[in-house]
Amino acid sequence: MQVTNRLKPFFENISFEREDNAMIVNFGPQHPSAHGQLRLMLELQGEEVIKAHPDIGYLHRGIEKMGENMIYNEFLPTTDRMDYIAATSNNYGYALAVEKLLGIEAPRRAEVIRTMLLELNRIISHLFWLATHALDVGAMSVFLYCFREREFAMDLMEDYCGARLTHSAVRIGGVPLDLPKNWTDDLEKFLQIFEGQIKVYEGLLTKNRIWRMRLENVGILTPKMAKEWACSGPSLRGSGIKWDLRKEMPYGLYPELDFDIPISDRCDSYGRYKCHMAEMYESVKILRQLIPMYKQSDTQLMAHAPEYISATKEEMMTQNYSLMQHFVLVTQGMRPPVGEVYVATESPKGELGFYIVSDGSPYPYKLKCRAPSFWHTGLLQDILPGHQLADVVTIIGNLNIVFGEIDR
Repeated sequence: MQVTNRLKPFFENISFEREDNAMIVNFGPQHPSAHGQLRLMLELQGEEVIKAHPDIGYLHRGIEKMGENMIYNEFLPTTDRMDYIAATSNNYGYALAVEKLLGIEAPRRAEVIRTMLLELNRIISHLFWLATHALDVGAMSVFLYCFREREFAMDLMEDYCGARLTHSAVRIGGVPLDLPKNWTDDLEKFLQIFEGQIKVYEGLLTKNRIWRMRLENVGILTPKMAKEWACSGPSLRGSGIKWDLRKEMPYGLYPELDFDIPISDRCDSYGRYKCHMAEMYESVKILRQLIPMYKQSDTQLMAHAPEYISATKEEMMTQNYSLMQHFVLVTQGMRPPVGEVYVATESPKGELGFYIVSDGSPYPYKLKCRAPSFWHTGLLQDILPGHQLADVVTIIGNLNIVFGEIDR
């Protein structure tokens, strides 16, 4: 049997003279439970997985190379299309990296708004994960309930930036808009309803014997394996390792906020489920702390750095120099100092990092994204063998991978 060089590493150790009940099947890239364009090649002995090989590249759009051919501000909306379930976390991670490169900081009011959007986006992402994961396992009601609350959260995002999925709600140096009138009141009402609904989800799933049978002792990820595969986020904390960049490498307003880092020492799919549920409570706690911080902050929304950041609209309408500077920044782009920077943030799925090398031109010399889903997909080749075919769907959904940030 002839195989391509790309597949040779997978097939070279497989004997094709095997018993009739051993076969190789393709799970995806069109399978609805593959959660994207994942082609998973499985060697099965009956219903048991003997070998697994994840094959990626079916959604590749060259986002990193696009970033090297766009001016810095122009690339920001493209980051929405990475983890498209949590677009604001991508916007913020990239903006923070460029700000560090420029040596500027966003005003406090902008940071409060950013953090509100980040934690609201974390809730949206976790609700989407819970809904689709439960549906994969067979729990239809949870899917409907989660999407109901997710719609309310997306209404808040839409009220702020006009978009529901790809937000582009962050700017390099701050945020484009202040919060609309009564937005914080609407947020408080949502949090009050949502906190009660989390208890409903837990009531439907946490002690549900079918849910526990499908998740307990399935997808065992030992602490050693989690470290070897550079896992992060709930996948790492579900293995008993207390690591969250918001605490370990603080950025933004997180050092001022009081919240806990949920962990589980179960190391299985059920433990990771418990971590996700607990994190939604923590996001509610953070958002409630941010509301008074917003009301006490000043009104400045963008950093004052004329060399890199456009002036306010009022200044552009009244000062000729500000208008000229804005024209240059929009048409030619900013010119950051020569240097390199790596900034990592805690996205809903784990460590999202941006590495940027500047040669002083308006375009990054090198731009590299470190996305958590990439490592969690590679993990499948070690975690799937020994499980039943039905467990494959559970494990893929439980690891919460999105292919927009894998096929970069």
